[in-house]
Amino acid sequence: MEASSRTFLFCLVLVTILSSSRCVRSSSYLIGMGSHDITGPAADVNMMGYANAEQTAAGIHFRLKARAFIVAEPDGGNRVAFVNLDACMASQIVTIKVLERLKSRYGNLYTENNVAISGIHTHAGPGGYLQYVVYIVTSLGFVRQSFDVIVDGIEKAIVQAHENLRSGKIYVNNGDLLNAGVNRSPSAYLNNPASERSQYKYNVDKTMTLLKFMDDEWGPIGSFNWFATHGTSMSRTNSLISGDNKGAAARFMEDWAEQNGYPKEDAGLRADLYGSIIKRYPRRVSNIVPQPNKNFDELIQLASSIEATGGRRLSSTSQRIRSNDMPNFVSAFCQSNCGDVSPNVLGTFCIDTGLPCDFNHSTCNGKNELCYGRGPGYPDEFESTRIIADRQFEKAVELFNSASEEIQGKIGSRHIYMDFSKLEVAITASNGKQEVVKTCPAAMGFAFAAGTTDGPGAFDFTQGDDTGNPFWRMVRNVLKKPGKEQVSCQSPKPILLDTGEMDTPYAWAPAVLPLQILRIGQLVILSVPGEFTTMAGRRLRDAVKAVLIKEGNGEFNNNIHVVIAGLTNTYSQYVSTFEEYAIQRYEGASTLYGPHTLSAYIQEFRKLASAIAQGQAVSSFVSPPDLLDKQISLLTPVLVDSTPLGVHFGDVSTDVPENSTFNKGQIVNATFWSACPRNDLLTNGTFALVEMLDSSTNEWVPLYDDDDWSLRFKWFRPSKLSSRSYATLEWRIPENTPTGVYRLRHFGASKRLFGRVSHFTGTSRAFAVL
Repeated sequence: MEASSRTFLFCLVLVTILSSSRCVRSSSYLIGMGSHDITGPAADVNMMGYANAEQTAAGIHFRLKARAFIVAEPDGGNRVAFVNLDACMASQIVTIKVLERLKSRYGNLYTENNVAISGIHTHAGPGGYLQYVVYIVTSLGFVRQSFDVIVDGIEKAIVQAHENLRSGKIYVNNGDLLNAGVNRSPSAYLNNPASERSQYKYNVDKTMTLLKFMDDEWGPIGSFNWFATHGTSMSRTNSLISGDNKGAAARFMEDWAEQNGYPKEDAGLRADLYGSIIKRYPRRVSNIVPQPNKNFDELIQLASSIEATGGRRLSSTSQRIRSNDMPNFVSAFCQSNCGDVSPNVLGTFCIDTGLPCDFNHSTCNGKNELCYGRGPGYPDEFESTRIIADRQFEKAVELFNSASEEIQGKIGSRHIYMDFSKLEVAITASNGKQEVVKTCPAAMGFAFAAGTTDGPGAFDFTQGDDTGNPFWRMVRNVLKKPGKEQVSCQSPKPILLDTGEMDTPYAWAPAVLPLQILRIGQLVILSVPGEFTTMAGRRLRDAVKAVLIKEGNGEFNNNIHVVIAGLTNTYSQYVSTFEEYAIQRYEGASTLYGPHTLSAYIQEFRKLASAIAQGQAVSSFVSPPDLLDKQISLLTPVLVDSTPLGVHFGDVSTDVPENSTFNKGQIVNATFWSACPRNDLLTNGTFALVEMLDSSTNEWVPLYDDDDWSLRFKWFRPSKLSSRSYATLEWRIPENTPTGVYRLRHFGASKRLFGRVSHFTGTSRAFAVL
């Protein structure tokens, strides 16, 4: 009997342990990562962000990516998908079309409810992919190439993440990054209540929140983080496509992961793929290229014997160099409540005197055009971009390596459309009484045209203007004179553009906006369709957190992590606090729906938080328009490319000097006869390549491409209407570049008069790197 009891007890303990282990295993998620090239047209197209008509793309600093993660409960449970774009912002029409494609592939598995598409807010990506008039004026209307490559890339990133779904775990970590952002509208921030400001140490959010994705077999496979700083390290004069500081940080971390062997694939597979370097094209610097013989005299003699090749035609596919045979570590640096946060951390100065700008209005002797923020690499904006990127990257690595808090709990999502042009909002008035106010049709104030210290506007507009002036009112009235009700609703904002009431040839600004909450265990992502200022974001996060803790039946506590994903699913400009709105700096003037915009967001997000906490459904009674068929494009198409008689596309125009040797850190360049990059975006390919001669096989090995920080592809015409064009490849030789013999190679596509596109390539003469 006693033995039977012991046996029973042993079995009971064993069953308990096994059941417990099953519970632990079942708490894991299915996780998948994906990424895809979304680099748009690298010529002629206006860049999105600064609204500067003269800033058009003319080459590539590094390529743009869509990066996605999917987290799903096992056994067909709930799931969420989050996509981070190296683009200025999300677009309503992009979101609509992506969801249509996903529905055709997967049915109702991925919908507007559980898919979030967020932009990093780079101001160095091609525009023309949004559907509302005010956001595509400077791009001469809709640009189909910009739109198509983004939609295609998002879809393929999600498909890749879906097909990569495997059992794994997620960890969360956060910490402060102190030197990557400053408040660019401090006078507006100071108008928030002193009692509220005293709760915070800084006038911008310094916290980075990071997710670490761990595959059960492969180990680390990716990381996504949220941190608030603008994508304006690159200035309004830049013409190279770039992901700015966040896009660069993502590349730095992906390179770091590759160098550390993440993900940890099967050793046999890795050895097989590494056995032949040409089979696997390294995205940037490679640490697997053997150092050649360091007899410098022999290297120089060998390099001097290799002349440039002439330009030659390619088949339509042979220029595709990249290989996606191996899974890659995916890292995304997502945007948060960056509305008043600038990466130009040295401060703002007048370019004529060098003195600090006026504190209240960011002007220099009354002129906004002279006041600019300075990045940490001033006056080199590329260096400023690198430094701010590196600071984010280093913090992300620190958080990644020390992440120990495992994400556990349910997956969930809630999404609703709301008409922000006439939303009733219950608020507490200054006398303590409850009252109902309304939001307004969209409108932009005079200070909107003043721009910011990251990119000042023109004429006589200034930040902090709450009156306007007669001349610009007269100009405004030609387009649309706002009515008394709209003027009263938007007060104290003086209306410069009454965009919400302008619909010729179609809507100028959005009215219906998507609001969304994604829940992954104790992490809650608030998807907002705009740029919240620091204090606006804090108020929204606090409001949602309070509801979740109060109504979550114990599922949420003070350890909940609430992050804001800015510029998500569509774009509706800025959201400032009621107090900041009164000051009418740029952010307040760009808060479209009036002084109670933030209160409206908080009210509706509280409802979503309550629904997700209590497991209740929500329903939309309005939906945004699909304006794709109404889009107008005034961008001139590429008619024809040409070269002088006897010159081929891909021929060298200006070569590397004969018998050249270069040291690490120096710059080498060559210029080729080229054609318009709009003929073929070379998606997942490259316009520029640095090749190294493998002396053991006498083959040229690709080392760096136009997605690499060190290699820049610059394109230009001798005159605006010329059919001739050039491409300059500029390579700053990295310090870890192997000693050897190198050359530059250019790829492109030319168009004949009747529309046929042909691909070509050409190389420079060889040179030695010592």
